[in-house]
Amino acid sequence: MSEWRGIPREEIPWFPTIDAEKCSGCRECITICKNNVLAFDEAGLKSTVVNPYNCVVECRTCARLCPSEAISFPDAAVFSEFIKEKLVAKGKL
Repeated sequence: MSEWRGIPREEIPWFPTIDAEKCSGCRECITICKNNVLAFDEAGLKSTVVNPYNCVVECRTCARLCPSEAISFPDAAVFSEFIKEKLVAKGKL
């Protein structure tokens, strides 16, 4: 996806962050995400974000299904305000 709501995808800071301390290395997130956002780091035995801008904007499935709660996304209210500002600047609101 090159754009989302008329905003270039690379300008949208929506992608997972993985807390390596919490990650158990189960690979559930990699199995769930079909967009190649995540990969398994064999050296560290943890999941890692490799293609952040492949993440579907507003999708949180990997975080919701992570058994160790190691995955987080931007705060919803802060993200919503960011998008609103972008849309206003582009004359879309």
